[in-house]
Amino acid sequence: MELVADPRKRIVIEPAVVGPGAMYHLMNAAIAPRPVAWVSTLAPNGTPNLAPHSYTTIFSTDPPIVGFVSVGRKDSLNNCEATGEFVLNIASQPLLEQLNTTAADFPPAEDEFGWANLSRVACDVIAAPRVGEAPISFETRVVTTQPVGNCFLILGEVLRVHIASDIWHNGRIDPLRLDPILRLAGSGFGRLGETFNLRRPTWQDIQNRTANREESS
Repeated sequence: MELVADPRKRIVIEPAVVGPGAMYHLMNAAIAPRPVAWVSTLAPNGTPNLAPHSYTTIFSTDPPIVGFVSVGRKDSLNNCEATGEFVLNIASQPLLEQLNTTAADFPPAEDEFGWANLSRVACDVIAAPRVGEAPISFETRVVTTQPVGNCFLILGEVLRVHIASDIWHNGRIDPLRLDPILRLAGSGFGRLGETFNLRRPTWQDIQNRTANREESS
């Protein structure tokens, strides 16, 4: 393998030197935009909880498993451990203010649904409520919770999906109609801009492309 000089000027950062605070802000700015998991849970005493978590993604499609990361120990994590379930709701742009409201440091006994003026809708197969205004909600059963450094990874198997009919188009979720909230660093948020399609190439495509370039040179 032949190595070449880096074509761009770089700033080199060592985590051990700059410390965890600087790395927190750097990683949030670099790994962006991020989708937001609007996680609803139920405390053992029956108190609903709702909070946004922007460290989230798909972990498996068969079985369908989604997950999120709790930075430190928070009510979402405590309730997931206690009840073994959560709802991963997806918020759209019109819900931004309400989503941001639920990010406040509410005491465990407070119901964020009420403070954010959101509807608590019963799920089909789990006890935790879903957000009625959310265009998408995944009912999940906790598969595992794992500590990772100063964070906790929570994974849940999807048992039921609720999708608003107005974002469903030609048998799929229309991303423009979904209009998801995107998380950036600090207090930054974003929205979906221009979208486009790009077909994934095959190995044969790559070989043909290379052959065509060689012929034209």
